[in-house]
Amino acid sequence: MILAMDTATAATTVAVVRDGEILAEQLDVDPRRHAEVLAPAIASVMARSGRQLAEVADVVVGVGPGAYTGLRVGLATATALAQALGVPVHGVVTLDALAYDSGLQLPFAVISDARRGEVFWATYADQTTRTSGPFVGRPDSVAGELGDIPVVGAAATPYGGNFQDPREPGLPSAGGLGRLAGLRLGRGTSLEPVVPVYLRQPDIAKRADPKSVLS
Repeated sequence: MILAMDTATAATTVAVVRDGEILAEQLDVDPRRHAEVLAPAIASVMARSGRQLAEVADVVVGVGPGAYTGLRVGLATATALAQALGVPVHGVVTLDALAYDSGLQLPFAVISDARRGEVFWATYADQTTRTSGPFVGRPDSVAGELGDIPVVGAAATPYGGNFQDPREPGLPSAGGLGRLAGLRLGRGTSLEPVVPVYLRQPDIAKRADPKSVLS
């Protein structure tokens, strides 16, 4: 049984997955409330799944790319919970979860809102095979590079009009994250290390040292 979570986007999403079946899932969309929402969401999906935390065999977390603060919440929570349960914790690229949920079996791309007028993006041969990325770039530049292939996730960004064939889903689901992780674990495929994928400097800058008032 897998407990999966992702806080890399505006969504806080948590799911319990067993043998490829989503037992319970929750999605809350608020880019400023990851820290407030995540722990109650974990408690809620465990209760609705009818399972106990002691039954969890693996914890899986989306590693981004995403915003600095949101990513820290998810990765820290997943790591601490796995340590408390004495089970492994694994990372999955958040764009890979969107790709998996798309179900597409042809070349396509996935994007998510990177803010600052940019998008995170990657390309795929099918729903489980990433061929390049993840990268960060300006929407018009990315759209020009991708051409007319389908683009998953575009509708959940302010830049959907830049892309010729926007597809669902818009936001990642922990259910997809957990199912993809279970598929990879079942195949003996290594998952990502639990290290955040930022692709650029955090929005929060270090405060400058105070000026001296001494002569």
